Amino acid sequence: MPWSQVYDPFGSPVASTLVATLPLVVLLGLLAGAGWSASWAALAGLSTALAIAIGVVGMPMDAALAATLYGAAFGLFPIGWIILSAMFLYRLSVEAGALDVMKRSVTGLSADHRLQALLIAFSFGAFLEGAAGFGAPVAITAALLVGSGFPALEAACIALLANTAPVAFGALGTPIVTLAKVTGLDEHAISMLAGRQLPFFSLLVPAWMVVAMAGWRGLVGAWPAVLVSGGSFAVLQFVMANYAGAALVDVVAGAGSLVATAVFLRWWRPREVWTHRITADATSMGNDADRDAVRADEPAVDTAARIAWAWAPWALLSIVVFVWGVPQVKAVLEGRDAPALRRVVAAEIPVPGLDGRVAKVPPATRDAVEIERAIYRFNWLSAAGTGILVAAIAAVPWLGIPWRRALMIWCETFDRLGVSLVTIAAMLALAFVTRYSGTDVTLGLALTRTGSLYPFFAPLLGWLGVALTGSDTSSNAMFGSLQRVTAEQLGLDPLLTCTANSTGGVMGKMIDAQSIVVAGVATGEARHEGAILRRVFPHSLALALLVGVLVWLQAGPLAWMVPR
Repeated sequence: MPWSQVYDPFGSPVASTLVATLPLVVLLGLLAGAGWSASWAALAGLSTALAIAIGVVGMPMDAALAATLYGAAFGLFPIGWIILSAMFLYRLSVEAGALDVMKRSVTGLSADHRLQALLIAFSFGAFLEGAAGFGAPVAITAALLVGSGFPALEAACIALLANTAPVAFGALGTPIVTLAKVTGLDEHAISMLAGRQLPFFSLLVPAWMVVAMAGWRGLVGAWPAVLVSGGSFAVLQFVMANYAGAALVDVVAGAGSLVATAVFLRWWRPREVWTHRITADATSMGNDADRDAVRADEPAVDTAARIAWAWAPWALLSIVVFVWGVPQVKAVLEGRDAPALRRVVAAEIPVPGLDGRVAKVPPATRDAVEIERAIYRFNWLSAAGTGILVAAIAAVPWLGIPWRRALMIWCETFDRLGVSLVTIAAMLALAFVTRYSGTDVTLGLALTRTGSLYPFFAPLLGWLGVALTGSDTSSNAMFGSLQRVTAEQLGLDPLLTCTANSTGGVMGKMIDAQSIVVAGVATGEARHEGAILRRVFPHSLALALLVGVLVWLQAGPLAWMVPR
C-alpha cells in the first residue's frame, strides 16, 4: 500500500509551511550566514529534511533512506560525471598551453572583460545549455572565464547569472516537454508563451551581468555590444519558440548570438577597455613610456592555425554534446532497438523501498492518486558527461599530451573533485528527500493561497522548485500539476501559470546548491560557496520578481500575448 504524502501535518498551513522551510533555511543559513563549508551545510540540511520526513509527515523510514540514496546516486551520475569530464578537458587545455592561446584569441576580439563575459558566459553558455544542460554550461563557461583572466569568485557569479534566460528550454527542450506531459497542455503552446516571456529577459540579463561586473558606467560604455548579444538571442529565441518548437531554441539562439556578437566586435570597440585589473582608454594608453610597457607585456600574436588548434577540442565538445542529445542518436546509444545492448548501456533500476511506495494526492495532482516512480537510469553511454569525455579523449593526441600524462591528469582531477562530488551527492539527496516526502508541495501550496495575486506568485513557485531541485525540468515535474489545479480553481488561464513555472524557475537556477557547487569547483572556489550564494541571491530574487510582474500583466492588460 503506497504511503500518501501529507501536506499539512499540523492542521495549520502556517505551521506546516514554517516546518517545511527548515531544511532550506538550515542549508542556506549555514552556507551563507554561518560560513560552513558546502559539504557540512548540505549534510546538516539533509539531516533536517530526513527528520521532518520521518518524524513530522510520517514518511516510512526505509522510503526516506531510499530517497536519500537515490538522490546521492543522481548527484554523482549524471551530474558529477558531467563536471568530472568537463574539468578533465579544461585541465588538458591548461597542460598543453591551449588555454593561453584561447585567452589571447578572445582578447583579440576584445580585451574588455565585459565583452568576454557576453561571448563566453551568455552566448556560448546558452548554446551549451541547449545542447547538454545539467550543469555543463556553468562548469565550462566558469572555467573559461577564469582562464580569460577573471577573478575566480567573479567568474563563478557571472557564469551563474548568465545561465538563466536559456534554462526554460534547456537541453533540447526537455523542460517544456516535461511540463506538457505533466499538465496535459499543448507543448507548442507552452513553447510559444515561453518565447513571448523570456526574450524580455534575454535582453535584460546581459545588461544585468555588465552592471553587476562594472556598474552603470560600465554598461554605458558597452551598451552596443550588450544590445547585439542580448537582442540577437532574444529575436532568435522568439522566432524558434513560436515557429519551430522548443527543441533547438537555445542551440540556434546561442550560436546566433555568439556569431553576431563576434562579428560586431570585429568593427566596434568600446572607448575604454574595462578589466578587473585596469581600466584603460582604448585610444589613448597614456604617455609613451606607458605604451611601451603595455607592448612589452603583450604576448606574441598567435597564428590562425594555432588558434584553431587551441579551440578545436572545445568546438568538438560542442558538436559532440549536441549530437549526444539528438533523440535519434540517444536512442541508438541507449540500444532501444537492441534489447541485449540496452541491458549493457542503459540500465534502469527501480529504487528498492521507494519506487511505487509514495503517492501524490490532491491538490498536488489532478488525479485522485498519483503514484511516484523512482527509476534510476544508469545510461552511461548516452549521458552528456560521456560525450564530454569522448571530446576530451580525442583532445589528448590533438593537444600533444602523452597518454600516461593524460591518465595522471584524470586521476588528479578526480582527486581534486572528490569532496565536491560528495557535496553534490548530499545536495541532491536533500532535494530528493524533500520531493518524495511532499514538503516541497507544502511550500508550494503556501504561494497558491494568494488568490487574485497568484499570477504574480506563479513564477515564484517555479523559482522555489528550481532552487530546491537544481533543475527546471524537475521543478516542472514537481509543480506543473499544482500550477494547473490552482489556475482552474481561481479561474485563471492554466497555460499562463504553468508556463510561468518554467520561465520563473530559470531565475532560481543561479542559487540552487548544485549549481553553486559546480561553479565553485570549476573556478577553484570550492571552499567559498557561501560567498557565491550571497553574491547571486539578490540578483536571483529580483529577476524572479520581474518575471512575476510580467506574468501578472499577461493575466490582465497584456493578455493578448498569451496564445489561444
